[in-house]
Formats: sequence, C-alpha cells, structure tokens
Amino acid sequence: MLCGCISSCVLKLKLMINYYFPLQFDWPILPETAGPFYLKLLMQKKLAQLMFQELDMILKFKASVIDKCKFVIEFNSDECVELAGRYTEPVIIQKCKEQNEKYSIVWVKCVHTFGLKPSSHLLSNDKNHSIRINQLFSPDCDGNTPKTVLLSGDSGRGKSFTLQKIMLDWASGELYSENFDVVFLLKFDEVKCLSHQMSLNELLSWSCSLTSDQISQILELTPEKVLILIDGIDEYVSHPPSHSMLVLTNPSDRARPMDILRSVLKGILLPESFMLVTTRSLAADAVMNLLKGPQRFTEIVGFSERGVQEYFQKFFQDEQLFRKTYERKHFTDDDHVMRKLKTTTSIYVHFVSTLLEHHDQSQSVLTMLRSLGQRAEEGVKKQQVFFDEKSVAKIDLNPATNVFLYKGSLKIKDKQEPVFRFMHLSFQEFFTALYYVLLDKEESWGKVTELLNSMKLKGIINRPSPERRSNPIPSVVMFLCGLLNEKASSSLFEMIKWTVPQIINLKTNLQESLLTVRRQHGCELFALRCLYELQDEKVVRRALGDWVSMNLYNISLRSTDCWVLLYCLQCCPHIRDLNLMYCDLTAEKLKILQPALCMCETMRSTYKISNN
Repeated sequence: MLCGCISSCVLKLKLMINYYFPLQFDWPILPETAGPFYLKLLMQKKLAQLMFQELDMILKFKASVIDKCKFVIEFNSDECVELAGRYTEPVIIQKCKEQNEKYSIVWVKCVHTFGLKPSSHLLSNDKNHSIRINQLFSPDCDGNTPKTVLLSGDSGRGKSFTLQKIMLDWASGELYSENFDVVFLLKFDEVKCLSHQMSLNELLSWSCSLTSDQISQILELTPEKVLILIDGIDEYVSHPPSHSMLVLTNPSDRARPMDILRSVLKGILLPESFMLVTTRSLAADAVMNLLKGPQRFTEIVGFSERGVQEYFQKFFQDEQLFRKTYERKHFTDDDHVMRKLKTTTSIYVHFVSTLLEHHDQSQSVLTMLRSLGQRAEEGVKKQQVFFDEKSVAKIDLNPATNVFLYKGSLKIKDKQEPVFRFMHLSFQEFFTALYYVLLDKEESWGKVTELLNSMKLKGIINRPSPERRSNPIPSVVMFLCGLLNEKASSSLFEMIKWTVPQIINLKTNLQESLLTVRRQHGCELFALRCLYELQDEKVVRRALGDWVSMNLYNISLRSTDCWVLLYCLQCCPHIRDLNLMYCDLTAEKLKILQPALCMCETMRSTYKISNN
C-alpha cells in the first residue's frame, strides 16, 4: 500500500518537473535578460526539485520505520511477532476541560520553585469521553487543533506499544498521512543516556535513519507537518530545569539533549510542530505545564470487554485454547487464583513464581533473585534502566538464560551497543523491593531506612511535589509492603525456602515508619496504598486509629485507588467524615466505594460527576 501510493506521487512529480522544466531548456545567462517570468520559472523549478528530493527521502524513511516497527520481541522468548498481530486498541478517555484546569491549578502552586511558566490554554471539552487514536489531533468543539496531546496511563497499560503502532501506521499510510509529512519517536529513557552536546537535528537523526542535514531540510520547509512522539516524559519531571539551562530557538544550535528537549516541549524550539507525549498517570498533572499548548489531555484506561476478547484471540491462535482461556468463569471472584490476587504485589509475585516454575535456571533461584535485585536497586538509585553486558555479568547474571531481562540495543556514539533492561520499569521496582526482603536482618533494615529517609528528605510523597510523580522510590516502598503480606508472597518465598521470622521483623519496623509517614500532609493516599498492600486489618486500624476524617481533596482517584479506599474505610468504621472534592469520581468509581460510603456521616464531593 505504501510503496504504491508514494511511488505514484513520485512519478507524477517527476513528470511535472520534466514537462514544465525540461533539462535542455536554454536558460538566459545574464540576469538582465531574465525577466520576472523566467525568474519565477527558475524558482518554481528549484522548489519542485526540493519537493521531489523531500518526497523521495520520506519514502525511504517510511520504509525504514516499517522495518523497525513491524515486529516486536516477546519478552519471555526471542521470538519476533508482528506488532499488528499483537496490538489491540485500548480505550482512551479524553479528559474534560474542568479536570484539566484542576490539574493546572494544582501544578501552579509549585511552578515558581522550578522557574516554569504555566502552559498555554487547554482545549474545550465539557465531559470525559472516549477518543480513537486517529482523533487525537482532531479539532475540538471550538475548532481549535491541539499542538500537544498528553497520553497518560498506569504502568503496563500500553503507552509505548501505542506509540510504536502510531509510527507503523503512519509509515504504512494508514494514519495521519494527510496531517504529517514526517513522524519522529524519542524515548526519554534512551535520550537521558546521551551526555554530549548536539543539535535538535542531530538528536532526531540519532533516533532514526535520516541524516541531520535531511532533517534540517524538512524542519526548514514544513515544520508544521512534523509530529514528534516522546515516550516516558514523566521521568523528565525528576530533572527540574535549572536557571543555567539554555533557551534554544534554532534547530542547529548545539546543547545538552536535556536542554534541547526542554525547549521542544515548551514550544520555544520548533513551535510550529506537533507533539504526542506519554506519561504515567501519577505524573500527568506535573507534566502538563512542561508542554506547549493548545493541549489535549487523554488517558489509557485499559481494554473494553470486546478489546479483552480481541487480545486473547490474537494471543491464542488456537480457537479451542482461546475459548478455554477466555471463558468468563476463569475470571470471576470464585476462581481460586483471582481471589488470591487482590493487590498489585500479589500479581507480580504470581507472575514471577509462574516463570520460575516453567524455566530451568542454571543457578539457584535465591541467588538469581538476589542478583536481579542488586542490579535493580542500582538502577533505581541512579534512575537508570539500561545495563551493559559487563555490569550484568559482574553480578553473576546470565542474560542469555534470564527470563526477566530483555536484550535490546542503544545507539551510542553512532554505534548500536547491546544493552539489557527489565521487561518493564515496574519489574525493576519490584525486584528492588524483593532484594531488600532477601537480605539479612541488619542490612535489610539499613537499606529500607535509607530508602525511607531519602523519600522524606526529597519530599517525594508530599503533594504537589513533581518529584513524587516520577520517582520510583514510592513504588518500591509499596512493593515492599506487599511482599511483607505473607499470603501474597507465600508462593515465591516457599519456592526459595525463605523464613517467615525474617519477614515479620522487617514488617514490624516498617509499620512504625508508616505511622510517621501517614501523619505528613499530602501523604494520605500513599499511606493508604501501602496499608492496602500489607492487607493486615490490625495494622490498618492501628495506623488510622486516631482518624475521624479523611481528606483526599483534589487528588485524582483511579479505580484501583477506590478499592484501596474501600478496604481502609471498611477496616476503620470510626472514620465518619470523607472529603472527595475534585477527585475525578465516575459512576463506576462510586459503585466501588458504595459499601463504605453508607458508613460515613458526611461526604463532600464535586457537584458534577464525570461521566465516562
């Protein structure tokens, strides 16, 4: 489809050039003899030649994008499968203007600390509604087209997968062909590995097959037809701009990649272009004011029921196996497995235990898990996701046989170098927490204390700190609480013959720290999540024993947060006053909370409830 469409355009352009501007045409030599008519023809011929060169260049670029994006590697094997054969379009919700402005107001409280200016206006939209990928850059009800689309979502919801699919569909002529002449993809976790100075042209060239000169030509001719995809921008929030950061306005200006990225995000550099950026949901409000406007704020919320069925059908090629797996009875609360998987940590434990059961390891499971955890912890401390072969081999990990590490490549100094990373950032956070549990008593508590002190000193969990939204430490602490839930972690600890007394000692110490944390303003939801992962009613009642009210004002609650809130309220019926103003409640979320809401004497919420 792509080759036929583009080749036809190229042929027509060639014919046009040769018909109107034959090479044998005898152009006048002296400028005086070249009247306005001839000068116009000269300019038109030059323009047509440039257009042909750009079209031919983009054709080759699209072919390289298809080669790069057409296949994906299965995490648990080296098998390549077609992206189209795995991809299922998720449900994407466009947030209403009222919610967007609420996030903007929250962020304004701390923008002056980091020298930022509030973002440009948000697009009009009266209520939440679903939106398709091909509508992300459609005009709003007032006719305004977004310059920036923010796509948020929890870990593992498919944000990166979606960007890769957008690249593939654009290159194949199936998406945004009329909107954009060229689409670039920058992955923030890769960009932050670059330390040497470069220009925007060179940065974009580093990420694709085009040369910096070719990119310079594109940006000069049609900057308004350029779309830049930036994946994982929430990590940028951990690096607030300093006053020494350069403000760049020319794509040829050289600077640190982080400075270039900041100028692009704010629209100082390449203001005519369009952007689509992804972020974790927790960082969405902090990210919004890093970006140029007009903005559209969207969120991946998962699959619809039909999408779930489509995903299973694509994954299980055998119809009989698909039917057996998909049958609804396997996913009801009556199922033994599903009843055990109440918490986030329990899901990760079940997944890891299953892989360990079905994969032969050349070393003991305990040794391997400790080695993985050691590498994960080092990455968390340095905010590093890529590891070279030497660093992996140094801790006795065999990347060839390890099912939890994914092998890829990273372009370093114009050369593709092999690198390793965990199958997902959330697994790096999980294995860090597991590492702390698997250490001896003194070293374990020493590292956990260091972790908690770091979280407290940096103000990571105090809203509205932007650091909180992107730092991995809170996730590590929550996984740590989940691993100290004996029921959730039993399958894994039985496999490695890990003793319960060791877990109890760490759990007792961590409880005391949680009692301190939950008293800090802005830490309420984080404390509730940790208590939910522990799944210990006595601990919950002790931690919240002096609470008669719960104030979650202006915190965007996800469905999972509502389950957390329900559990804690049911454990503590003495909490009678609940403030849920501006918490983005929907009918679905209220339904989750309903059993606990009837126990409250007073509940404050927004007058208009989002309807998605």
